Amino acid sequence: MLTDAQCKNAVCPPDKKQARFADSDGMYLQVSPAGSKRWFLKYRTGGKEKQLALGSYPAVSLSAARLARNKAKEQKVKGTDPVLARKLAKIAQAQEQRAALVQAQADKEAKAVVQIEQGDTFAVIALEWYGKQAPQWSDSHAQRMLRQLERDLFPWIGQRPIAEITPLELLAALHKVEERGALETADRALMLARQVWEYWLPTAGVQQRNITEGLKARLTPYRGKSFAAIVEPRRFGELMRAIHTYKGGPVVRTALQLAPLLYQRPGNLRMMEWAEIDLDGALWTIPSMKMKRLKVDKENGQPHVVPLPTQAVALLRNIHPLTGHGQYVFPGERSHDRPLSDNSVRSALYALGFGKEQTWHGFRASARTMLVDELNLDPLAIEANLAHAVKDANGRSYNRTQYVKQRFDMVQQWADFLDTLAGRNVVSLRAA
Repeated sequence: MLTDAQCKNAVCPPDKKQARFADSDGMYLQVSPAGSKRWFLKYRTGGKEKQLALGSYPAVSLSAARLARNKAKEQKVKGTDPVLARKLAKIAQAQEQRAALVQAQADKEAKAVVQIEQGDTFAVIALEWYGKQAPQWSDSHAQRMLRQLERDLFPWIGQRPIAEITPLELLAALHKVEERGALETADRALMLARQVWEYWLPTAGVQQRNITEGLKARLTPYRGKSFAAIVEPRRFGELMRAIHTYKGGPVVRTALQLAPLLYQRPGNLRMMEWAEIDLDGALWTIPSMKMKRLKVDKENGQPHVVPLPTQAVALLRNIHPLTGHGQYVFPGERSHDRPLSDNSVRSALYALGFGKEQTWHGFRASARTMLVDELNLDPLAIEANLAHAVKDANGRSYNRTQYVKQRFDMVQQWADFLDTLAGRNVVSLRAA
């Protein structure tokens, strides 16, 4: 751990761009050759390393930096990304400043709902809209939306009064996104702008309109990319035979074999935990917080249950002696406290020569297509097993806990069908 004297005397060698002096729990003092000193906290969230600036030394003392570090650590323990929390705090501060301005004019505006001023900038309105939406989103989605606003819209129209922005101004900003080849990103930026204008318009006055209308036709059309997936049975049988011959390690090999059998999202499969598996009941229960859902649905939704065919149970029993002592069914190679890398199965598919034809996520499309076209199974049960929210005849959201019996039959038919395609039992049914 650092001392005040060490912080005061810390220098960066002239031949280095910067020098770091570690304190504890991921906090360090970064010193530049020019002599500036800044505190940073290094932490990981969502499998990625991030940094949080804690201030400059000596304006922020060693003890004050440690207090800031501890506060950030508490936020992370509670499931909040410290960097995102800081951005949201700035948004809240901006909202408080707006409220103070509105209160100062209360004698002129005796209305139940305070209207947004005509002179407000696009950035102010966009951040106000974002502040209302972000609590409903997952942290990762909220970060993406804020990053896109800051990168693609704010530099060009952020400081302009929203009431004065013209369609050509917005279109020019979107064309700058297209110029870097990000056609789909430009389309998403227009979608964000449209939502901001829709949020602002009810208080903007009768003379204003949604300037985003019609701009999509002026953007370069793009063709959305689908995950590569083999849907022709003969070729899929060749893939299954190739998977059977894979010579990689047992963890990646088992994940590769389970991917087409269970056709769940790659993130759910690689983060599968032994606590979620009932081998005797042949059932995998994925907690709601792990599912691809809105934040409110993650917190209040039901878990996603995945019936396991006998081939999948055999694979899990075979690998249990190797990884059953830990948290993850498929632990990472470098650390058993982390799940398997997202690139593992993808690399295995390339090693087998199928990387361009079949992606890990594409196994979902392969199964969805052949379950209907080849096995003629119930689409509702298929969608339930894919964890897709569908509507029933009365328009209500489909209940994912229904049709479990049909889904047990379906997944077993699918696993047996894969054996048939491969011309052999591609998974040994013998338990370890």
